[in-house]
Amino acid sequence: MATFRKIGDRWSAEVYVNGIRKSKRHDTKAQAKSWAAQTEFELGQMADGVSTTHTMLDVFKKYAEEISETKKGAQWEIVRLKMFERFSISNVRLVDLRREHFESYIVERSKSVKPSSINRELNLISHSLTQARRWRLMTHNPMEDLKRPKDPPHRERRISQLEIDTILVALNYDERFPVIQQQQKVAVAFLLAIETAMRAGEICSLQSKNVNFAQRTAFLPDTKNGRSRAVPLSQEALRLLKRVDPWGDDGTVFNMASSTLSTLYKRAVDRTEIEDLTFHDTRHEAITRLADKLDVLDLARMVGHRDIKQLMTYYNKSAAELATLLD
Repeated sequence: MATFRKIGDRWSAEVYVNGIRKSKRHDTKAQAKSWAAQTEFELGQMADGVSTTHTMLDVFKKYAEEISETKKGAQWEIVRLKMFERFSISNVRLVDLRREHFESYIVERSKSVKPSSINRELNLISHSLTQARRWRLMTHNPMEDLKRPKDPPHRERRISQLEIDTILVALNYDERFPVIQQQQKVAVAFLLAIETAMRAGEICSLQSKNVNFAQRTAFLPDTKNGRSRAVPLSQEALRLLKRVDPWGDDGTVFNMASSTLSTLYKRAVDRTEIEDLTFHDTRHEAITRLADKLDVLDLARMVGHRDIKQLMTYYNKSAAELATLLD
């Protein structure tokens, strides 16, 4: 039987079923009653402290509504959770879930996506199951001892000066003329990325108010890992930023969405004979170059890596280049 109490301007509902007690506050008594009824039903379906009716699909939906919505990358995570509905594993009850179900999932997914993609999906599923245990829907870990597919070796793609020059031509960029066209701004962003190791999204979101020419820094309040950081700027980086002056009337330097940058960059590369080169490869090139100027701790701080081991993914100096340092 649920009990209700008014605490200040809100209503508190409390239920106790099968030895499990839950409570939650709501704005109205009607909301409190609705939540209590649903919670009583769910707890009534539990035996020995775990749900006997919830499926993986129920977990995916609940995770999307309560967990994913609070994350920075909510949109893409929710899309991925929705995608899971297409696979048979979604229909399996949590109490029946075993390692073999995930082994079958890996076999099925390997027909269409790479191992790295499968592992990202398994990470999301694992997080969902961890939350399911916190919700007391299950107690076991069916992914324990699961043998995951091996990720391919990390990219070691460098960008040659010839490739840089070729891409600049494809983007109609010339140092002798002002930057007016969108594709010319993409060229400046491309060069800035090589100079600073900033990601495409970071460059496109860079606010003009956060560029300090006196201190030679660019402040990024919101980065991929959810933490802010200040990027030190070389004289060349400062010069490139001035190339796109006047800056965007929306408060950003480039006045361009990262999706626009990616599209224009890809079109330019497609017009050349350059193969297998993404905009993100500029980060590999930049970090490898910066390693000649900064020690490992300073470099990690500049590019936003909290674990210096991450630098090894992007440090791609060749053996031939290293050999010249031995003389």
